[in-house]
Formats: sequence, structure tokens, C-alpha cells
Amino acid sequence: MAGVTGPAVVAVTLAAAALAGVVMRRRSGVLREAGGGVQRLTAGELGAELGERATLVQFSTAFCQPCRATRRILAEVAELVPGVAHVEVDAESRLDLVRSLDVMRTPTVFVLDSAGRVVKRASGQPRKADVIGALGLAVGD
Repeated sequence: MAGVTGPAVVAVTLAAAALAGVVMRRRSGVLREAGGGVQRLTAGELGAELGERATLVQFSTAFCQPCRATRRILAEVAELVPGVAHVEVDAESRLDLVRSLDVMRTPTVFVLDSAGRVVKRASGQPRKADVIGALGLAVGD
């Protein structure tokens, strides 16, 4: 009986780890409603002007590979949509904002409306189409 318990524990542990990996991968980069914490960001806090219609805020770190791809995506979207700004924040130098916004990994993206209210957020690299969809909510068109 003891010989069956060890392999069974290993199998259950591996299955749980695989399931957790699948869930994390599916949630990565998905833009969600922003809950709790800071609900509004200002130009002073970000160190850059907000967009007339909306702002895409990206928290990055120097060695984050997905941050580079996210930077390209957000810059492209900001160019496509008039009145939208892209602001990149170095997470390592802005630990105050990282803590107050509950940023747990990079890249983390926030979609702000024209008043700086957080409309959506994503942890991980978002898809371009999802960013454009979230901007639709932020700009109200």
C-alpha cells in the first residue's frame, strides 16, 4: 500500500502543477476590470502627460523580454488611435506606484480614460486587438 501512495502523490502533484500552468497561461495578458487600490493616476505620478482621450500605461523592467513586445504593441495602438498616449514606467525605479497599484509582474498594462481613471489592466503581454477593445471603453466611442 505504501508503494502506491508515493506515485499517486507525485501524479496528483504533477496534474495540479500542469493545471495551474494552463490557467496562468490563459490569464496572462488578458485585460480585466481594475479592482481595488488606486482608481486614478495623474500625469505627476506617471511623470508624463496623459493622452487627450486615453492613456496606455506599461510597467516594465530592463530584462523583461515580453516588455519589449508589449512596448511595440502599445506604441502601435497609440499611433493608430488619435488622442491616445503610451507611457512606460520603469517598475524598479517606481516601487511606490508598483506597490500602490499591486503590480506583481512585468509587463503590467493599465488602460486609463481621459481623466486618468483605470478602466482595464492586464498582467502579461496583451494582444493588440484586446488593447484596442479596451480603448473603446476608455474613450467611450
